[in-house]
Amino acid sequence: MPELPEVETVRRSLLALLPHKKISGVEIFTPTLLAAGDAQAFAELAGHEFCDFGRRGKYLLFGFDNAARLVVHLRMTGKLLYHPAAEARQKHDHARFRFEDGSELVYNDTRKFGRFWLTDEAGLANVSGLSTLGVEPLDAEFSARYLHWQLARHPKAKLKAVLLDQTVVAGLGNIYADEVLFRAGVHPERAAAGLSTAEEERLANAMREILQKAIESRGTTFRDYVDGNNERGGYQEQLKVFQKQGEPCPNCGHTIERIRVAGRSSCFCPHCQPAE
Repeated sequence: MPELPEVETVRRSLLALLPHKKISGVEIFTPTLLAAGDAQAFAELAGHEFCDFGRRGKYLLFGFDNAARLVVHLRMTGKLLYHPAAEARQKHDHARFRFEDGSELVYNDTRKFGRFWLTDEAGLANVSGLSTLGVEPLDAEFSARYLHWQLARHPKAKLKAVLLDQTVVAGLGNIYADEVLFRAGVHPERAAAGLSTAEEERLANAMREILQKAIESRGTTFRDYVDGNNERGGYQEQLKVFQKQGEPCPNCGHTIERIRVAGRSSCFCPHCQPAE
């Protein structure tokens, strides 16, 4: 599932491709993709341009010159792919924005879990999950103190589960939560409200450092994720523990283990990340 670095990479790739391209038509092949807006509303984007390319957590936020707003959540396997020239529709293409210069932007999604919301500025408050997002680790407002107060709201919960809660910290998913916990030396099953000040500092710093490095590497690709140019990310080459169960820890040589926390697979080093 694309996490903050992957979604930010998609945003940046489209920012370099789409400004000043006038839409000639929009086709919605799969109506269930639309959580807000209908095919007619999308058709009325003809003659307008993308003029804003934002992101909040794992949501892409696009603006048009007619004040319409498009929110896209890629979910598990969604892709926004730019084609310099129109191509034949592929099996898992669910929407297409055609531009007057002959290029196109296609939404492709093998599992069809992604969602589009076409609304106005006021309607953004009705986008599921968007208005309740926590602060992002790369935001100026993020700090170890902010993290402390957020973790304190969940005194009985396991730390990994809380880090995956988008109302606590926006943008983290399973990949980067495992990597952050390893960098900070904290076990994924520790009580969220039981960390020391030093551990909270390490955790906050690890979030900022790893997410920034992952963005610089254009995200992590295992199978589905690509950016708007259909190019893979490279951070998978720098992962330390995620999906590396049975391999030696890169720090100490102990065997990396895998457990399930809140229904999610979690990889960690039992020596570098002690349970207590």
